[in-house]
Amino acid sequence: MSSAWNNHGLPFLPGYTFRDVTKSAFHRPQTLSYNNGYILPQRPTVGIGKEPLLSEQLNQQDFNELSFETPDIAYATDDQPQYEEFVPAHVALHKKILRFDGYFLEEIAYSPEEEHRVRPVVIYYYLEDDSMCIMEPAVENSGILQGKRLKRQRFPKNERGEHYQWKDLNIGMDLEVYGFKYHITQCDPFTKDFMESEGIVLNEPEPIPEDPYSRRRKKPNLQLSHTTPSTFDKLHYFLNMDRKVLRFYALYVTSDDVYKDTWPVIIYYYLVDDTVKIREVHERNNGRDPFPLFMHRRRIPKKLKPEIFPSCVMEVSKEYVDEYYSPKDFELGQTVKLQNHQFLLLNCDGFTREYYKENYPDMVMEAVEIPKTEEVKKKEIPPYNGFGSLENSLQNCLYVTPRPPKVKFLKNLENDHKVLRYTAQLDSSSPSDEGRCFILSYYLSDDMISIYEKQTRNSGIIGGKFLEKTRVPKPGSSVDNPEFYSPADLAIGATIEIFSHRFVLTNADLYVLKYMESISNQIPSQTLESLRQKLGVEMATDKPVEQNGETGSAS
Repeated sequence: MSSAWNNHGLPFLPGYTFRDVTKSAFHRPQTLSYNNGYILPQRPTVGIGKEPLLSEQLNQQDFNELSFETPDIAYATDDQPQYEEFVPAHVALHKKILRFDGYFLEEIAYSPEEEHRVRPVVIYYYLEDDSMCIMEPAVENSGILQGKRLKRQRFPKNERGEHYQWKDLNIGMDLEVYGFKYHITQCDPFTKDFMESEGIVLNEPEPIPEDPYSRRRKKPNLQLSHTTPSTFDKLHYFLNMDRKVLRFYALYVTSDDVYKDTWPVIIYYYLVDDTVKIREVHERNNGRDPFPLFMHRRRIPKKLKPEIFPSCVMEVSKEYVDEYYSPKDFELGQTVKLQNHQFLLLNCDGFTREYYKENYPDMVMEAVEIPKTEEVKKKEIPPYNGFGSLENSLQNCLYVTPRPPKVKFLKNLENDHKVLRYTAQLDSSSPSDEGRCFILSYYLSDDMISIYEKQTRNSGIIGGKFLEKTRVPKPGSSVDNPEFYSPADLAIGATIEIFSHRFVLTNADLYVLKYMESISNQIPSQTLESLRQKLGVEMATDKPVEQNGETGSAS
């Protein structure tokens, strides 16, 4: 109910409305029905509660007005204005393109024959979106990447963000785009009609200047010259001289005073076309890259025309050469200069010697011997820097990738787990070092020494490992060639200096005496006597139990 009051005159608020208990159908009744394809109002049915659709009845006059009323839109009258149909710009100017022909100058640097080249272009202007593109016509065998020079886009006109419009284009003007100046010379008929219809007066067409490089290739202005054909029979020369090559063994001499060096080469002279090829002779471990050729096969000019030939051009044609190298220029014992490189001719093969004897009898082809001076350079090993062991540091001087030093395998296998033990005292002037007792162990497998300090109660010194297992050099020995301690130096009462610490050997293990006696020919008599005197007195007085092992306990 859309009204603010209900049927009983009460406000349409909760508590003021009453539900009709007699109403059983709450759906929206259908008031229309189809009859023979036409929509007609539905007749009410008694007992269902449907209400007919009420409509206003029309009289005959209203029917006549609806039937004979003429719409104003179907037939236009003279007093109503006529409007043209709106056509958007992208539809009206679709596929309408302005075409201009022009060119730009490309500067050529470091060329004595030309300063610039003229490269023609075609400029397209698309009216539908004011975009432009520049195309360069492809020229056959030009060697230049041609085609689309600038893709379709809006070309910037200045630094203020403006772009070129069709009103800015005209014949004879310079179109500056991205640092290049394109000079417009002419346009097509459609462009001319369009510009004139818009009130723009075009300038007179201009011709594109001739490209000096293309003119020189055509050679229209050179004087015609006639060369008398040679009477030399090339076919006969080819049939007789093909596969006939002169071979010279030479020595390449470098002209650099700082890095002066020589190495052997082989010079091949092909008689069929007077070409020269140079190949290097590589020796093992010569320190040079193994390039197969020193110089490719070519004709080498001997004398040029300096008044005609420019020095900046690398390729030499026949017009600028007075004389090429020939077999008469190659004589043993002489130095020949080929392409600014000097070669000393030392020897030749048998065919070359027979060829010169037959064709050039005046030239003496005798081999030249150069005394070989073999300089044996002794490998100098740098001094020991103190990092790591001497053997490990030496591997860095012998190999690029250091290898572990070689170990005496047989000695290590025979003397494995064989240790000579001594008791020692520290020889020091400090009163705190008195009474300190050490055990010195000498390992026979690798000649290393380790020192262990016994722990003494209430001494104030922490015992334990005093020296890591290492090789100890004798005092006064050189760093590069040190002399290490051996069992022959370990006598009872001897003083051993280990890294600025002096130790006095006071006693030894019984195994030490047995080992020393087994190699008595290698041990001094004084060392054996000291061990026998010390250990013999102890055996006579104390009678110690003999150790049944290789490493007995020290006394």
